Amino acid sequence: MTQDAVVARVLASGAPGLLDLPRRVVAEGWDNLLVRLGDDLVLRLPRRARTAELVATEQRWLPVLAPSLPVAVPVPVVAGRPGSDFPWPWSVLAWREGEVAGSRPRSRATAWVPDLAAALAALHRPAPAEAPHNPVRAVPLAERDRVVRERLERGRLRGLDVSAALEVWARGVAAPAWGSAPVWVHGDPHPNNLLVRPGPDDGPDRLDALLDWGDLSAGDPACDLAAAWLVPDRVGRTVFVAAYDDLVGARADGHADDPGRWDRAAAWAVSMASSVVVDAPDDAANRRWADATLREIAERSLG
Repeated sequence: MTQDAVVARVLASGAPGLLDLPRRVVAEGWDNLLVRLGDDLVLRLPRRARTAELVATEQRWLPVLAPSLPVAVPVPVVAGRPGSDFPWPWSVLAWREGEVAGSRPRSRATAWVPDLAAALAALHRPAPAEAPHNPVRAVPLAERDRVVRERLERGRLRGLDVSAALEVWARGVAAPAWGSAPVWVHGDPHPNNLLVRPGPDDGPDRLDALLDWGDLSAGDPACDLAAAWLVPDRVGRTVFVAAYDDLVGARADGHADDPGRWDRAAAWAVSMASSVVVDAPDDAANRRWADATLREIAERSLG
């Protein structure tokens, strides 16, 4: 069966009102097939079981979280269910124009990182007991210590200078842990999951949407605060840190008393960036931000 025939059968069974819309493939990744439906919608079909689990997480929880967030998130317009025509959940989402932040200079993020800080602060609220658990994100750093150290040592064996990354990772593991109730965490706040709208006439960019919530879980918010190193340059990082600290500083849910926050956040940035640089070196779409992050980490370790 052709790819388009599969798409047609999925729509016919789960969203027949969309079947006659013009469609075209816009992305064929390892995880998902994305098909534009007319001008305003996009169909997301997972291509493997693991990705299907992430789609199910988004379908379950984004409608719950979206109303409290000051940034757009991809709430499904149609939450497709597994059936005889397709074995996994699938979604139809609103199509949003823009560019991922990873395609823009890091210096341009300074204008909108306060909005990212506000979105994450709004997200970082106590999660219910039934919230999903992610074994590789938002957990205590000690649980990831062996895996990350082994990854960095593999990088050293390949000729990479990982001394700064190891130092920052160790500092994060040794920092005071998150001591309050688990909060909602996006889990994957790298620049290619942030959609921005370039300003007219080269004016300031603005944050438009926070994408790809498949790693959503409950745990340590410092995992998301890795964005301070993943996204902006040093100037933008200072703005982001100050904005987040101001927003959570007066709260009574544990955020005001978290002395290890930024050391853990930097360690999470090491984990996320090294997973690309060491284990997926040919991933051109993500190497740009991952390499830049490790350079930012090296500067931090020196100062």
